[in-house]
Amino acid sequence: MEMNDKIFHRLTSYIYDEMGIKMGENKRVMLQARLAKRIRIVQLDSFDAYCTYLFSNEGQREELASFIHEVTTNKTDFYREPNHFTYLTEQALPTLFQEGRRCQRRPLRIWSSACSTGEEPYTMAMFLHEYEARNQGFSYTVLATDISTTVLREAKDAIYDVRKIEPIPAPIRKKYILRSKNKDSQVVRIAPELRARVEFRWTNLKEPKLTTHEMMDIIFCRNVIIYFDQPTQELVLNNLCRHLVPGGFMFMGHSENLNGLNVPLVQIAPTIYRRINES
Repeated sequence: MEMNDKIFHRLTSYIYDEMGIKMGENKRVMLQARLAKRIRIVQLDSFDAYCTYLFSNEGQREELASFIHEVTTNKTDFYREPNHFTYLTEQALPTLFQEGRRCQRRPLRIWSSACSTGEEPYTMAMFLHEYEARNQGFSYTVLATDISTTVLREAKDAIYDVRKIEPIPAPIRKKYILRSKNKDSQVVRIAPELRARVEFRWTNLKEPKLTTHEMMDIIFCRNVIIYFDQPTQELVLNNLCRHLVPGGFMFMGHSENLNGLNVPLVQIAPTIYRRINES
C-alpha cells in the first residue's frame, strides 16, 4: 500500500487544522507506516478506504482517538531533563514564596501540558512530595493533559515497564515505586499517594478554550512546540499564558526557543521563562 498525494494532503491538512501539527513531505513515510497499522487493525485494504472511514460519522466516533495517537509523538521519560526539576525546587518555588505569589492558603498549581504516558507529571509529584515533606504548610496539585486519550489511559493506570524507572534515583524509587509480589513481574506502579495528587484531563492546546479555568503557578510545555509552525507556536503559548499567573514559570524543552514569538514571557535561564504583566 502507498499513500497517494491526494490522501497525504487531505490527512496532513486535517492534522494541521485540528492539532496544529505541521507534517511536510519528509513525514510521508512515517505517516504511511503508522497508519498502515491502523488499516490492518480495522481490516481495510487501502489508504483511500481508511480515509473514507476516518471521516465518516462512525470513524469519527470509533477511530479518531487511535488516529490521533498514531500521528502524535509520545516520547517521554522519568526525570527527563533533570536540571528542570532541580531548578523547580531550588529556585522557582522559593522565589514564588518570597514574592508572595503563591499564598499558603491554597496549593501550588503545576501543569504538565503534554503529559503523554505520565512520566513527567509523576516526576513532578516525586519532587514536590519531597519538597512538601521539608516545608511545612506547602502543598501542591498537578494537572496533566494530553490530546491522546490512549496515552491518558496509560498515564492514569500508572503502570510501567521496570526498565522505565531506571533514571529515578534509588531512594526515590524505594519511596514511590511499587513492585509486584511476583518476583518475575517486569512491571511496577506509581505509589497511590502520588497518583492521588495528579489529575489527568484531555485537552487540545491549539484550542483557545482549554481544559482548565484555574490559574497555574508553573507550566511545563517541554518538547511540544517543535511540532508546530510559528503561528501555531505563538497561539499555543498564548493559550497557556492565559492560565499562568503573572510571575509564574514556564519550562520549555532544550530544542525550543521563543525567538520571534509575540508571547508575554521573559527568559530567566536556559529554557526557563516567567510570565510578565501585559500592558
